[in-house]
Amino acid sequence: MHAHVHTRRRRRRPLLAVAVVGTTAALTAALAPLVGARSQATPTNTTEPAISGTARAGETLATSNGTWTGSPTSFAYKWLRCDTAGASCTEIGGANGSSYRLTSDDVGRRVRARVAATNADGTASATANPTAVVAPPPDTGPPVNVKAPSISGTVQVGQQLRVSPGDWGGAQPISFDFRWLRCDAAGNSCFVISGATDEGYRVAEADQGRTLRARVSASNGSSTVNLLTAPTATVAPASGPDGAIKLSNGETSIPATSVPATERLIVDQVAFEPNVIRSRETPFTIKVKVKDTRGFVVRDALVFVRSTPLVTQRSEDRDAQTAQDGFATVVMRPERDFPQLNPAYAVQFFVKAYRQG
Repeated sequence: MHAHVHTRRRRRRPLLAVAVVGTTAALTAALAPLVGARSQATPTNTTEPAISGTARAGETLATSNGTWTGSPTSFAYKWLRCDTAGASCTEIGGANGSSYRLTSDDVGRRVRARVAATNADGTASATANPTAVVAPPPDTGPPVNVKAPSISGTVQVGQQLRVSPGDWGGAQPISFDFRWLRCDAAGNSCFVISGATDEGYRVAEADQGRTLRARVSASNGSSTVNLLTAPTATVAPASGPDGAIKLSNGETSIPATSVPATERLIVDQVAFEPNVIRSRETPFTIKVKVKDTRGFVVRDALVFVRSTPLVTQRSEDRDAQTAQDGFATVVMRPERDFPQLNPAYAVQFFVKAYRQG
C-alpha cells in the first residue's frame, strides 16, 4: 500500500517587489514636502549699491543694498580699499557692516563696498562704484580721530602693555592723556585703575580673569575728545617671574634679578670633563647648573669654585656667569702639587652660586 503524501507549496512574495514598494514609499515621503514649492532663482542685481557720505578721513560712509530680483532674505557687506583708479582693491579687515568710518589708512585711496544678497537658491554680489579719493582730516577745529587707539602686548599677569593713541586730525598740536581701566570679561563694567596714567601698564594680579581697556583723551586749544580702546583678551595668569623664558627642554629660565629674597640659589648639577683627572699638565672643565629653590633655571648668576686643598687655579680671575640654560663653565688648571690618581687621596671642590650685590 502506497501512501500518497500531498505537499502544499507556499507562494512566495517577490522580494524585489517589496524592495521597490518600500523605496517608492520612501521617495514619496521625501518628496511630499516639496509638492507645490515655487522655483526661485539666485538673486540678480538690477541697480548697483551706492555709497553715501564724505570721502574724508574721520567721516563715516554708508552703502545701500541696491535693488535685486529673487527676493533676497539677507545681505552681507565688505568694504574695499582701492587704488586711485578704484581698482586693485583689497578687503578692509573688520569692515563688514553697512557703514564704515574712514581712517588715516584710506587717505589717498578710493573705497568701494561689496554687497552680497542671499535667498534660498544662492548668493550673488554687486560692488558699488568707488568714492572720490579720500582726503586727509581737517587741520582746524577740535581733534578728529582717524585711526582708533589700540593696545599691544601680551595680556598676561606681569607683562607690559602699551596703548597707541591712534591718528588724529584737527588743529595741531594735540596732546594725549591716558587712563587704564579694569573691566569684566565682556569688556563692560569698567573702572579706572588708580595710578595707571601712562602709555605703558604692567598687568597686575588683580587683572587676572578680567579685560583691560585704555581711555585716550586728545586735547587741543579747541576741545577734548575721549575715546576707549577695544577690550583686550581676558588676562591670563603669570607663566613665571619677570623675564621668564621657556627653554626647548621644557624648563623655564629666569634672570638672577627675578629671584626674590625669600628664595635661594642652589647648585643643581656639577660635572667634570674629564671626570677622571690623570694629568697635572692638562686643564679640566667644571660645568655648574644653577636653579632657585622654586625650580627655575637661573641665568646671569655668578659661580665661584675652589678646590680643597688649594691645588688648582682658575683660568680666569673673575667668577663665571650662568648662561640662559643655567650652566656656567669654569676652567681649572692643576698645580704642581695636585695629587696623582690615588684612591686614598681626594680633592674636594667648594662651589657657590650667588647674585651680584
